[in-house]
Amino acid sequence: MQTEREFAIEVVRRLQQAGFEALFAGGCVRDELLGLEPADYDVATNARPEQVRAIFRNVVEVGVAFGVIEVIGPRLPEGGHLMIQVATFRSDGEYLDGRRPVDVTFCTAEKDAQRRDFTINGMFFDPIASKLYDYVGGQHDLEVAVLRAIGDPRERIKEDKLRMLRAARMAMRFDLRIEPATHEAIRALAKEITIVSPERIADELRKMLVHPRRAEGMHLLEELSLLAPILPEVAQMKSVPQGTPSARTGDLWTHVVKVLEMLEGPTWPTTQPVSFELAFGTLLHDIGKPLTFVASSEKYSFHGHEHAGKDVAKRIGRNLKLSNDERARIEFLVEKHQYLCDAPIMRASKLKPILVHPGIGELLALHKADSLASGRDIAHVEFCERLLRETPESVLNPPPLITGDDLTARGLKPGPLFKQLLDAVRESQLEGTITTATEAMEMVEKTMEAKS
Repeated sequence: MQTEREFAIEVVRRLQQAGFEALFAGGCVRDELLGLEPADYDVATNARPEQVRAIFRNVVEVGVAFGVIEVIGPRLPEGGHLMIQVATFRSDGEYLDGRRPVDVTFCTAEKDAQRRDFTINGMFFDPIASKLYDYVGGQHDLEVAVLRAIGDPRERIKEDKLRMLRAARMAMRFDLRIEPATHEAIRALAKEITIVSPERIADELRKMLVHPRRAEGMHLLEELSLLAPILPEVAQMKSVPQGTPSARTGDLWTHVVKVLEMLEGPTWPTTQPVSFELAFGTLLHDIGKPLTFVASSEKYSFHGHEHAGKDVAKRIGRNLKLSNDERARIEFLVEKHQYLCDAPIMRASKLKPILVHPGIGELLALHKADSLASGRDIAHVEFCERLLRETPESVLNPPPLITGDDLTARGLKPGPLFKQLLDAVRESQLEGTITTATEAMEMVEKTMEAKS
């Protein structure tokens, strides 16, 4: 089976054989210089879109006005096809919307490099001749671990405001220092990030938060003045004290970033990587505290902050246009981030339903990170994990002893009492005080008699 790199080389070879210049471009060049496997391969060429179409039979026109064609390759075993994006060398016209140029002019590789965002993304590589083309100093910047905008940093950022978030993400991902002029330009223009669509901002956050260096990424957003414009509710945590009035231990923001630092993927039901929902839920788990903060001479309190936090998380999720599934899981994690602290002494009817929730693995991961970041033990997490391992599903989540149909057959009409009876029966079943349908109906009868 042909790999994506092999197919990309084939695309380059066919373009070169047709008399055109063709090179690997951008991120794939950077990643290979770093010894990493690129997520995808892009090819840049001096062939015009119509010339690319003439060489490759199977193509998709994804951005002809910008000189971009996708060449379709062999079918993949899992479905779909290998696809390589081929772009004609271009220089960009004026940017009016802070996102894309009004028009483009086809040009040389050197001029194409000048319109790209950062030096580490502005290099080309010929895989046939094994030759690097670096017109912007990207190789040197990689060697000294620096992220630098190409040309005037302010101009590069004004062209596409999302480049500010991309800078933070790349600096985080590759452990780079943002050079002073680029750093200063981002801070100066940070408030303009709001011109970028919520979907594009959310996509950058997804990529940052699933990365192991997510805590450093959040520090970078705050350092670059980007946190407040995109997540103002999170930025407000900086003003909320931790500890006690007589022995403060920093602020809430410091604590939350520490929890992100300690965060690891769920180990139940299997070991998994940290998902966006888990990481974002962790970032927001104490988001309700600024709204519920009360200080006395002896302590700080945040009564009901988990419920207030759920409401804030809901608003943030909607503002960022996250999917319904993402929002539901994040809100669950925020609302329940303290729920399991008393798990070893909780009633079975309160504990069992949450242990069978689809998000229990992620909730336990959040509980563990929160406890470790706060210097508390994780006995409650270990208790829940042991219970999950040792208790059959049929015990944690047994089929209901009776249903609404059973109550209807008894002559009851659906209504508030209907639900109360079913809930009471289910609670007793989970506690183990009733185990059969007969006992359940006897309980219903007794309850009805007491109410009559």
